[in-house]
Amino acid sequence: MGMLSLNHLMLKQKRWSRRRTQALTLKQKRWSRRRTQPRNGSTITLVPQKDLLCQEGGERSTYLGPNLPEDIWCRILSLMSLQDAAQSASISHTFLRSWRCYPYLNFTKETLKQNASGKDYIARRLIMTVDQILTNHSGIGVKTLRLSFPYYCEVDACQLNRWLQIAITPGIEEVTLFLPPNYKKKYSFPCSLLFGGCGNSIKYIRLTECAFHPPVGFVCLRSLTKLHLYQVRITGDELGSLVSNCFALEKLELKCCDRLIFLKIPLWLERLSFLVVSECYMLQVIESKAPNLFTFRFFGGPVRLSLGESSHVKNLDIQLAYRPNSLLYAITELPSAAPNLETLTVTSVNEIVNTPMAADKFLNLKYLRIHLTGFSKAFCPDYDYLSLVSFLDASPTLETFILSVKQNDMKHDSVFGNALHVGSIPAHKHSRLRKVQIIGFCSAKSMVELTCHILENATSLESLTLDTIFDQFDQGTVVEHGDCGRRCVQKYSGCGLISREMILEAHEALRVVSIYIIGRVPPAVQLNVRGPCSQCHKVP
Repeated sequence: MGMLSLNHLMLKQKRWSRRRTQALTLKQKRWSRRRTQPRNGSTITLVPQKDLLCQEGGERSTYLGPNLPEDIWCRILSLMSLQDAAQSASISHTFLRSWRCYPYLNFTKETLKQNASGKDYIARRLIMTVDQILTNHSGIGVKTLRLSFPYYCEVDACQLNRWLQIAITPGIEEVTLFLPPNYKKKYSFPCSLLFGGCGNSIKYIRLTECAFHPPVGFVCLRSLTKLHLYQVRITGDELGSLVSNCFALEKLELKCCDRLIFLKIPLWLERLSFLVVSECYMLQVIESKAPNLFTFRFFGGPVRLSLGESSHVKNLDIQLAYRPNSLLYAITELPSAAPNLETLTVTSVNEIVNTPMAADKFLNLKYLRIHLTGFSKAFCPDYDYLSLVSFLDASPTLETFILSVKQNDMKHDSVFGNALHVGSIPAHKHSRLRKVQIIGFCSAKSMVELTCHILENATSLESLTLDTIFDQFDQGTVVEHGDCGRRCVQKYSGCGLISREMILEAHEALRVVSIYIIGRVPPAVQLNVRGPCSQCHKVP
């Protein structure tokens, strides 16, 4: 409800009050002419109802609205934004009383509309505004507290603690604290504020750039369903003590927590279904016994991964951060660590060795995506894309295979001038494979061999998509064979920018398709080919 709706409501209140006053005035005139005579002979004057509106002390009420319960006014106010609610409180005594119980305290530069120029001025105004609002707040009825400060805003730790003490009261459900960078060495979240029943109603906690040291036996977050820690100083023992008592926990996200060496999740967290661990580079062990962990995303260094013998993890997204051989790690470690996988995404910045044959199998894997990217350096030119058949052989129930390759420099053995070695590896029939996409398809000899191998051995294949351009803004939309162009996928900025070498390579890849691929496509398979954009990818 915005200010327009509020003004409409106030106008209706004034009309209702005017009609009520006119009716009371008419009733007063009528009763002033009538007197009743009781049995004892005394005379009683009936007091007009209008006078009954007078408050104690003889002052007449100035209230101009319907006599609604206080909780109704609080509900009306809660439907407004923080900005509109504050303005309403400044023009109405009724809303002012309810404002002191406003439930959704969302303090950011955007919500407080601090658009003035000058970082120092914005920081001072932001801190002053937050302090004024929280100082005048009763602390009653708070459901959400979000404190988000820009990087140039310096907040005093004592003042921050006072704000948290006002807002974190019984009944609060969400606490988000987004501090400027490098605050984690300056500020420690006061866990004592969660004692005394104040933490039992919290469902979501998000902390950034601070220290968080819950004591042993910390049992104050019984209702917590989501915990998100970013750039937070917390040890494995402290985190274990915290989550082991959060029986309602469903989602746990840890990012850039550089004090974590091990992460252990106990068996009794039966509701935990989603786990994200990213850029915790000191982490060495991840051990989860949570029986219903369904999705796991990992971005970091090599770790010893243990998800339990009866792991229910079905979705896994993994990348060894800025280190080579993520594919090697995935095919040697994951079949035994996560035997029930159904979808797997592996990202690699470089593969120094070819992908070996797997010792174990992904017996339930249905969706596999491999993303190869070589940031500042080219992906290893000696890598044999045909070795990715190891993943296909290890996945007897695989239905969808997507390979995306981003190469900044096209250095590889071209299929032109070299003989293809189709059938050079033992042929396994991939009887369940129905959909294959290769994004960033190029003229590399081993990539052409991989494509031909799939066409010959995927007996249930329904569609093959070959996209000669890797565009991070457009991966998935295809056109029928015969239309090798692509439409601009960005309405205003066009397709993604790529180098001249990659545009030339895309045209070479189109030649490869016409010479080596089209003749091998079975009649039942739909071939989709995409080339460079005629508008955005012109050769300079």
